[in-house]
Amino acid sequence: MEWLSGHQWEAWLVLCLALAAAELLSLDLIFIMLAGGAGVAAIAAVLGAPGGLSALLAFATAVGLLTLIRPSLMRRLHAGADLRTGADALLGRRAVVIRAIAGQDLGRVKIGGEEWAALAYDEDDHFVPGDIVDVVQISGATAYVLRTNAVGGAIGPETPRGE
Repeated sequence: MEWLSGHQWEAWLVLCLALAAAELLSLDLIFIMLAGGAGVAAIAAVLGAPGGLSALLAFATAVGLLTLIRPSLMRRLHAGADLRTGADALLGRRAVVIRAIAGQDLGRVKIGGEEWAALAYDEDDHFVPGDIVDVVQISGATAYVLRTNAVGGAIGPETPRGE
């Protein structure tokens, strides 16, 4: 115990590093906040603060970090973009018509290298091979498509391709 009173800042520093290492295993941002408290106590001890004051500063800092900083960091870490997989990932994508689609007559489109059965979302619409369309709905194994209004080679509704 005598060593601890003479080497207080080193003890706080070792505790700080141990807590930071424990954070690498948990990744919950709890141990790193506790390590922040131990780091503040180590700085206080270097500046000559008594042991009780260093412990009080460590506790106050850790509680402050846990209640004020950690919730905000956790929200930011968990607020990533929604991950869409499967058929949901195809919604909004561009497709190329490879077999004519007319009204409710089933055609085929190529979406990202995969062929899909396709129907016109608007039953009055029709598409010929080579038309660029947007996927607006997937139902089972059928993609529902609309004519795209994009610039750069896409065919607009006023100039249908193939007529």
